[in-house]
Amino acid sequence: MLKRVFVAPDPGRVRLRFASRAVIGVGLAVALCGLVGHSLVAAITGGLAALLTLFTVTDATVRQQAVTTALLPAAGLPVLAVAAVLHDQPLARDLVFLAVMGAGVYARRWGPRGHALGIFAFMTFFAAQFLHTVPGQLPELYAAVLLSLAASAAVRFGLWCYERRLPAVAVPAPPEGRGLARITTRQAVQATLGGAFALGLGQVLSDQRWYWAVGATWWVFVNTTSRGETLVRGFRRVLGTVIGIAAGFFVAIPLEGAGAPTAAIVAVCVFGIFYTAAVSYSWMMFFVTVMVGVLYGVLGVLDASLLWLRVAETAVGALGAVLAVLLVLPVTTHAVTDAWIRKALRCVHACTAEAAERLAGSLSADPAPRVAELDVLLGRVRLSLAPLVHPLSPLKARKARARQVLALLDDCVREVRGLASIAADPAASHDARLSAACSRVEEAVEELLRQESRQARGAERAAVQPAAAPDHPALAHLHGLERALGDLAAPLHSSPRAPIAA
Repeated sequence: MLKRVFVAPDPGRVRLRFASRAVIGVGLAVALCGLVGHSLVAAITGGLAALLTLFTVTDATVRQQAVTTALLPAAGLPVLAVAAVLHDQPLARDLVFLAVMGAGVYARRWGPRGHALGIFAFMTFFAAQFLHTVPGQLPELYAAVLLSLAASAAVRFGLWCYERRLPAVAVPAPPEGRGLARITTRQAVQATLGGAFALGLGQVLSDQRWYWAVGATWWVFVNTTSRGETLVRGFRRVLGTVIGIAAGFFVAIPLEGAGAPTAAIVAVCVFGIFYTAAVSYSWMMFFVTVMVGVLYGVLGVLDASLLWLRVAETAVGALGAVLAVLLVLPVTTHAVTDAWIRKALRCVHACTAEAAERLAGSLSADPAPRVAELDVLLGRVRLSLAPLVHPLSPLKARKARARQVLALLDDCVREVRGLASIAADPAASHDARLSAACSRVEEAVEELLRQESRQARGAERAAVQPAAAPDHPALAHLHGLERALGDLAAPLHSSPRAPIAA
């Protein structure tokens, strides 16, 4: 698991830059809070606001990211005020917390902006519980949040806006329906009921630290769309927390809140959170857990019993999420995976069309943004299939099928990326065979999406197989793409539980 973090591909060193910028942005925010004389509680609140801003705002363009960042106070500050006012009213506080949780999940239907605003609102309420915020602290906390948001925005959009040099990538919306068929609606209901379970049982474990259980339920639901994804994420959250707690005994407790070492470890943890988030949820949770442990040390409340309580509360929260997705309006892994694969195949179709136009001489056609979108979509397919390819999955036939689908989609992405790079070359000459091959690829994609009878698909597949080795590099990529699409027909169009054909 640790090896995968460091050998995972990082095209353009995006993850490295993402993590390094986060350390600078959060560090600047906390430093400014200290320079203006804010209390430790306000500095922690400001640092969390900066971290969330840099982590959750994922709009397709820099302009949209700036707008979302500017809207974060509108989502977070009123919630912070309500949390502070209800500090001594447990029943009302709990009901509002669950309402914020459900609304935060429901807001994902509005894309990356709704997703970011929902997370910011929930985490603001969570931070108020973590820091025991009362109304008298609100002016200072408001100032800290606004100052930290400005500092992180200055780093993100001014000092180091590397996104300006990257192609804009639209974050794909989850497959949607209407009413209770809409995934975000189902998840909002699931999260609220799962959070209620976690809140109740969490308060039985501790009437002071119960909010960790609710937080665990919340984060299990983030970036998941099916019950299978949620189950795997719950397992990984508990695993990462347990490893982080073990590290806390050797790192957080001996520090006893010492200033300089604590600041260094927090910086390492911030880097780790951002660097590992895209490739390993368990290691991301490890760094989150270690960071929280040292912050508890700074606050002067850290001991071994608190760390063990954190494990118990996390397990309760994960259990709440698991029960909710299994028993309340479940969304099957197969349905979600099929929808994401369809989106990926449509993107392959669009990439091929753009490349064909570019090779034909069109200067306006550009397959690069589509390639970037395809990478994102493949990531979503991987996330959706994660439950089936997990080492603990007992479904051998479905595991083999899922691995075959992923391998073939990887082939598609590799061929599309190669085709796009050739199309971008001004010296690439037009060849009539390229247009014919592009048309065959587009027809193959359409055939996969139509899901006709198995016999008809087999005949079509045989008809599109290239007969001779290509002598043009673009043709090589197109013929490789044809093969991969043809091979996808078998795993996509047969029963999910049937064994893979030889």
